[in-house]
Amino acid sequence: MNLTTVTIAAAGFLLYSLVSGRLNGTMITAPMVFVAFGFAIESGGFGITHIDVGHSAIHTIAELTLILVLFIDAARLDVKQIRHDHTLPVRMLSIALPLTIAAGALVASWFFPQFSNWELLLLAALLAPTDAALGQAVVSAKEVPVRVRQAINVESGLNDGFALPAVLLFAALASSGQGGGTAADWLQFALLQITLGPVVGIVFGFVGARLLDEAMERSWATESFGGLGVLALALLCFTAAELIGGNGFISAFVGGMVFGASVRHSCTFLYEFMETEGQLLMLITFLVFGALLLPEGLAHLSWATVGFALLSLTVIRMVPVALSLIGTKVRLPTQLFLGWFGPRGLASILFVLLILEQSDVPHRDTILSITVVTVVLSVLLHGITAAPFARWYGRLADQMGECEEHKPVAELPLRSGQPEHLKTRKIEQ
Repeated sequence: MNLTTVTIAAAGFLLYSLVSGRLNGTMITAPMVFVAFGFAIESGGFGITHIDVGHSAIHTIAELTLILVLFIDAARLDVKQIRHDHTLPVRMLSIALPLTIAAGALVASWFFPQFSNWELLLLAALLAPTDAALGQAVVSAKEVPVRVRQAINVESGLNDGFALPAVLLFAALASSGQGGGTAADWLQFALLQITLGPVVGIVFGFVGARLLDEAMERSWATESFGGLGVLALALLCFTAAELIGGNGFISAFVGGMVFGASVRHSCTFLYEFMETEGQLLMLITFLVFGALLLPEGLAHLSWATVGFALLSLTVIRMVPVALSLIGTKVRLPTQLFLGWFGPRGLASILFVLLILEQSDVPHRDTILSITVVTVVLSVLLHGITAAPFARWYGRLADQMGECEEHKPVAELPLRSGQPEHLKTRKIEQ
């Protein structure tokens, strides 16, 4: 990565910041802009700059982004509150997510018979996590009932962490025939990563929360440096787990969950980080996706790839969601709405960059192409439909009257920052 690349990227971020308010709420989303921008400046477009996928800076940014997204997403969502009144995302995470992976592997076996069973499961797990940022107009739309938009917010905040162990396990087993070790060796390696990571996360998350609370109560720490301490805690969860043979990403996710459930101090700095530095890291990821992964994915494009990608965004996702909501009394339009707004984005991109790239999977290029095509279609289709579908469903929800969709629930922070009512309260104080 040279100075020309950095200059062009910085100019792109500056230009977008100048028109971001005009684009807010339209069909043009930030991920859409930066995927297109990355594709245009690299070899897939005008070729005016060059970003090396093997460059250490790219992997460092990707690792840092995934660590912080996993930790902060888990920390910002109150697990106790979710268990109390957010029953819809609980069902979607516990029932729909495993069913989506199973359905994805089954359908993929028809399209890609050359894949092993582990590769089929790996592909399905890579595409299972959702990203509400691609449909930001939905989770922030006042027309959509709070319970429905918070279901999308909570699900997308937690399902990347829940899908990660499956991705790691299937990647290890899919690689077992290529790396010289036996399947048992790879399985043992994967299980150690999956088990040691949570242990480290639990310890560091709990101790970190207690230390931060004590420091804040004694006025030893300022608000800004308390935020820095939380970010450092996320990195400590990652590095400590890696040092003892666990998986640092799982540790960061579990550490965030334990920290969020244990800390008593109001962590407003987490929301501020998500609105500034967190947004920057995520948009850099979409730029890198457009510049590096999109051209590589399109090079292996086929009708089977496009067909499976479209099914992944529709039937493979929507049917499990509908099944998971049986008995909740939410109506069919709501089930379809929740099923459709399962955009694929940040988690799938980072998993591909950091896990698939480092695994010796036999059909790596094809799996990469399928993931890339699915994500780019999601960026486009979910970005275009978010605002109009939110308005349509909002009008429909108004006509439903008193129903499960309008059941009051706690409004939890979005990945893009605090809900409006929390912002207003902060200003008044």
